[in-house]
Amino acid sequence: MPLPPLTPYARLRWDVVSRVLDAELPVAGARVLEVGCGQGAVGVRLAARHDYTGVDLDGASVEVARRRMTEAGLGATLVHGPLAEVDDAEGFDLVCAFEVVEHIEDDRAAVAEWVARLRPGGLLLVSTPAWPSRYGAMDEAVGHFRRYEPRALAGLLSGAGLQEVGTRLYGMPLGYVLEAVRNRIAHGRLDVREQDVADRTARSGRLFQPSSAVQGAVIAAGTWPFRVVQRAFPGAGTGLVAWGTAPGR
Repeated sequence: MPLPPLTPYARLRWDVVSRVLDAELPVAGARVLEVGCGQGAVGVRLAARHDYTGVDLDGASVEVARRRMTEAGLGATLVHGPLAEVDDAEGFDLVCAFEVVEHIEDDRAAVAEWVARLRPGGLLLVSTPAWPSRYGAMDEAVGHFRRYEPRALAGLLSGAGLQEVGTRLYGMPLGYVLEAVRNRIAHGRLDVREQDVADRTARSGRLFQPSSAVQGAVIAAGTWPFRVVQRAFPGAGTGLVAWGTAPGR
């Protein structure tokens, strides 16, 4: 089955996320909701094992995700619009939101809404840029309201009623290089900062996306040693993954 290519950052992140999923959601066939599914690169990987629903506000990205699901021969539900348009009558075993919460001004309300869609014992899994002190030009250019310290993000999940909350940093050392390059690019594109936050957020999911299998293979090979190295530094990096379970497990 063809898998869509991941960006270098997403490759580093997926190395962490996939390990959390293996530990917390080992059985195939779970009901999964991805908030902010973008162009479906992660969604295809999730839909290959689970009953997948993805939702995103950016119509162009959703169309790419639909095409990728079709090319992979997968059945999935993809929704263009707000989360309110997703049918959650049965609840979900996993709700995930990768690089989303930093785009939302009222993050507490957003996390509460995600948690409300979990079945008892369900898993919420999120990722976000780490460390407020590292907020830079690219954060501003793509509509980020904030970055998070691990303790603050864990507190956000605990405050929404989740249990067994865990966090894991990633991106040591390659993430620092990638972040510096992105900030340099953003400094040269001052025009994007004149757009409103919604436009910058919609645009963020299309940035730096590899468009071919060859590019994806090069990225996968090039990031492999860094994915191995970052496993030895769970307390360092530029990216942050956090998870927690709803009561009732």
